[in-house]
Amino acid sequence: MTALDPSDTDVAHAAPPDALGTETVLSRSYRALSIGIVSVVLLIAFEATAVGTAMPVAARELDGVSLYAFAFSGFFTTSLFGMVLAGQWADRRGPVGPVTAGIAAFAAGLLLAGTAGAMWLFVLGRAVQGLGGGLVIVGLYVVIGRAYPERLRPAIVAAFAASWVVPSIVGPLASGAVTEHIGWRWVFLGIPALVVLPLALALPQIKHRASGPVAGTAPSFDRRRIRLALGISLGAGLLQYAAQDLRPLSLLPAAAGAALLVPAVLGLLPRGTYRAARGLPSVVLLRGVASGSFIGAESFVPLMLVTQRGLSPTLAGFSLAAGGLTWAAGSWVQSRPRLEPYRDRLTTFGMVLVAVAIAAAPSVLVESVPVWTLAAAWAVGCFGMGLVISSASVLLLKLSAPEEAGTNSASLQISDALSNVVLLSVVGAAFAALGGGTAGHAAAEASGSHPAAFAAVFLPLALVASAGVWVTTRLRTPT
Repeated sequence: MTALDPSDTDVAHAAPPDALGTETVLSRSYRALSIGIVSVVLLIAFEATAVGTAMPVAARELDGVSLYAFAFSGFFTTSLFGMVLAGQWADRRGPVGPVTAGIAAFAAGLLLAGTAGAMWLFVLGRAVQGLGGGLVIVGLYVVIGRAYPERLRPAIVAAFAASWVVPSIVGPLASGAVTEHIGWRWVFLGIPALVVLPLALALPQIKHRASGPVAGTAPSFDRRRIRLALGISLGAGLLQYAAQDLRPLSLLPAAAGAALLVPAVLGLLPRGTYRAARGLPSVVLLRGVASGSFIGAESFVPLMLVTQRGLSPTLAGFSLAAGGLTWAAGSWVQSRPRLEPYRDRLTTFGMVLVAVAIAAAPSVLVESVPVWTLAAAWAVGCFGMGLVISSASVLLLKLSAPEEAGTNSASLQISDALSNVVLLSVVGAAFAALGGGTAGHAAAEASGSHPAAFAAVFLPLALVASAGVWVTTRLRTPT
């Protein structure tokens, strides 16, 4: 990646003007860029939907079901560092570098996980994926802030959500079929082949429209933020380790993790985030509350259906397929210009739907409840997530100056990932303590511990989502 010439750095990177208000994200001037960056999101979507379906089988074959939550939260742990690094990198040198390096790391992590012979290697591969994912997602948000006028940003964010539709339908079905007939490893090993196309489409347009530093930014990295990023990643990792090891000695790494995590969080997130201060802090907090509660719950849905209701990996994954459609629908709804004055109400409504969906999920632990009720509830929750997540992204970019887009986008993603790490650690510990590590439908029938283990995951996360309803009332500062 090359930076702008010195003469070019005098011009701040702001979105191009759209004086007539007639252009769309697929107009000639934006078409190649939009297709390119949506293709990158499409790749990430295929990974998320396919890998989630294969995960229960991989964990069992590697004798690592007790570390099941760690395989998910390990991804989010390293993504925390990647997000801070990407925010610094993008603000000072442009988003091309973090996007390119992120896709490369993402592919390397998939290869490592797919060839793992032990659960710890599998978790390591997921960690490498997380680093790449953190770099990519923040880089793409900076691209949106620099390359698109404010009027078009809700539409490109909605396009990101829409790019999950096909993967959410095809991904679980394809992943389940591959897992059953070829082997779970090929779910991981096959995805890196998709890396070339997004790179070829996205990078030239990103270089053209969004490369180089923003005027007024320091040329060097903020070393304090990098140190805090290392602290937050290491602290989150120690908390996860302690959550998976229920011996008294685990209190030591838990205490060390908290000692690293708390000051790092306070230093990296906007001041007032922890108390839901109005405006940007509450936008950042909402993203964490919504994503942490919903994604944390979703991580256990396939495992619950496989071990409690005896579904195949294909059917367990396919039960979540409709969620891609409804998530995209929710994101499309929030992008409508006529609904812009009601964005706050949309986010409140969305969080209510999310809380209801999570609370309804463990109803399938009762044998008389049809499995399809979970699929229906999750589709409703995904519609709510489409409203909430996309609106939070739009509001963050609206509240950020051009030279702060990378740092604030990193804060948004840190809140997202950190919430996933912390909540997965907590519910993962409860899951393991109640016997959730002894997976298998037959084992579940022989032991009464499994239903309680899953209830201990979903019900606390539903309470967290309910708290998010209040946070949505504090997204804007009083006028």
